[in-house]
Amino acid sequence: MARNMSVLRRALLYVPSSSTRMLEKSRSLRVDCVAYDLEDSVTSGKKAEARAALREFLSQPRPASIREQSVRINAVPSGHALSDLTEILASPNVDSVVVPKVDSASDLHFVTNVIHHFRDTSDSQASPLQIIASIESAKAIMDLSAICKASPYLTGLIFAAEDFANDLSLTRTPSLTEFLYARAAIVTASRAHNLPSTIDLVCTNYKGEMGPKILREECLDGVRHGFNGKQCIHPSQVEVTQEVFSPSEEEVIWSVRILIAADKASTRQGRGAYTLDGKMIDAPVIAKARGVVRKAELCNFDVDTVKAKWSHQEPE
Repeated sequence: MARNMSVLRRALLYVPSSSTRMLEKSRSLRVDCVAYDLEDSVTSGKKAEARAALREFLSQPRPASIREQSVRINAVPSGHALSDLTEILASPNVDSVVVPKVDSASDLHFVTNVIHHFRDTSDSQASPLQIIASIESAKAIMDLSAICKASPYLTGLIFAAEDFANDLSLTRTPSLTEFLYARAAIVTASRAHNLPSTIDLVCTNYKGEMGPKILREECLDGVRHGFNGKQCIHPSQVEVTQEVFSPSEEEVIWSVRILIAADKASTRQGRGAYTLDGKMIDAPVIAKARGVVRKAELCNFDVDTVKAKWSHQEPE
């Protein structure tokens, strides 16, 4: 099955399924992905109650302002995962499942088999449930290649920094340098296996004057390291996160100009490389420009207007 490359998860916001108030509030949010949580935010004694509340909540018509409705189930070894999946797979309004603490391919094999059992996957017109795997341990980092190949429904990886730090006895610092190896490994594996989503660590600072500043710095750092989204733990983090992980107006204009000039250089002059504003433009630059424009379109950027404005662009 081909990967769904039109996935857009600039912000993935966790919402506790144990809170009716937070569930209802989430319907008013404008966010790429809401992950209704059955794992960390729900105590063991409240798991069944939270499942039932979430199933009832997800039976309502879906809000247009939420692009993707996801559910974070409990980890496969926890003993709760099958009950979680049985409950949520009955709802047509669930688009994806976040699988936490994925240590090996077998975790995703289990989830995939349950999806096959409870959902009709023979309908070629139906959108299959997507899987997002949360990478939280040294074992998972060492087994990334097998994890990425474990399910045709896998469309993204999440880096869970706090659990990873606990597993390796690391101390989280503002520089995040202690996570460089793990973050690079996750991004590299995602690209190598054509997974459209690479979702960065949670920013734990969201209150006070410094909260938005630290969040923005972390988002920019994530972009520089190849991530295309970030986990959020509070609705106040969503706007900044989605802004930073969207192409800027300048990036879109430059990319459109590159593509218009590239088409003319290729079709009229038979050139695969050319110059624009004194800069050499070749195949890798053109490919990146296509990616920027494609993402801008997913972000509802008015790309057609930019193309019309720069239709006269010529290669130098």
